[in-house]
Amino acid sequence: MQYKILGNTMPAVEILFDQPGESMYTQSGGMAWMSDGVEMDTNTRGGLLKGVGRMFAGESLFMANYTASKPGATIAFASTVAGEIMPLDVSETGGMICQKGAFLCAEPTVNLNVTLTKKLSSGFFGGEGFILEEISGAGMAFLEIDGDKIIKDLAPGEVLKVDTGNVVAFQKGMAYEVEMVKGLKNIFTGPGRVVLQTQNFAEFAGRIAKMIPSKN
Repeated sequence: MQYKILGNTMPAVEILFDQPGESMYTQSGGMAWMSDGVEMDTNTRGGLLKGVGRMFAGESLFMANYTASKPGATIAFASTVAGEIMPLDVSETGGMICQKGAFLCAEPTVNLNVTLTKKLSSGFFGGEGFILEEISGAGMAFLEIDGDKIIKDLAPGEVLKVDTGNVVAFQKGMAYEVEMVKGLKNIFTGPGRVVLQTQNFAEFAGRIAKMIPSKN
C-alpha cells in the first residue's frame, strides 16, 4: 500500500493498492472516490457492542471496508472540514487516544476502540464527554486535523495546558487531567506526544450559529 495527500484547504488521502487483497476501512460515507477494482462491504467491525460504542464516540455503527481486487486500484478519503490529514504509523507510537471524529481511515491491522476516561475529573476531554477513541495495533491510520497541525513532544514532568477543542490526540499512557477554572482546559504531563489543532471547530460553529437570523 502507498498513499499521498492531495489538496491543501480540504485535503484528501489517496491510497494506491499494490496487491489484490489490500484494504482500508472507514466510517460509513467516508469514501470520496475510487477507481475500478475496489470492492466494498460493511460490517460492525468487532461486533455489535463495539459498533454501538463507536456511535457514542461520534463514529458510525457500521464501518465500510474497501478491498483491492487487482493491483493498482486507488481509493481516496477526504476531510470533512478545512484543515489537514495526518498520517499515523500506529506501531511507532504505541497507540494514541483521540477525540471524537478525529479518525478518518486505517488499514485493517489498526484497531479502533472506544475508551473511557479514568476518573470523573478527566471526563470532559475537549468538551466531548466521557468517551474517547483508542487507536492501537500496527499499520497506517489517518487523522483529521481542523486547521493546522501542531505537535508537542513533552519531556518528563513537562506540563501543557490546552484549551477546549484544540486537542486531536495524545500518546497512550500519558497523564492528563481537566482544569475547570475559567473554562475547560486539558492538562497533559510528559513524557509523551500531544497532537493539537489550531481551529476549535465547536467554537467556530457557535459563531456561525449566532449569525443565523432568528425566526422570532
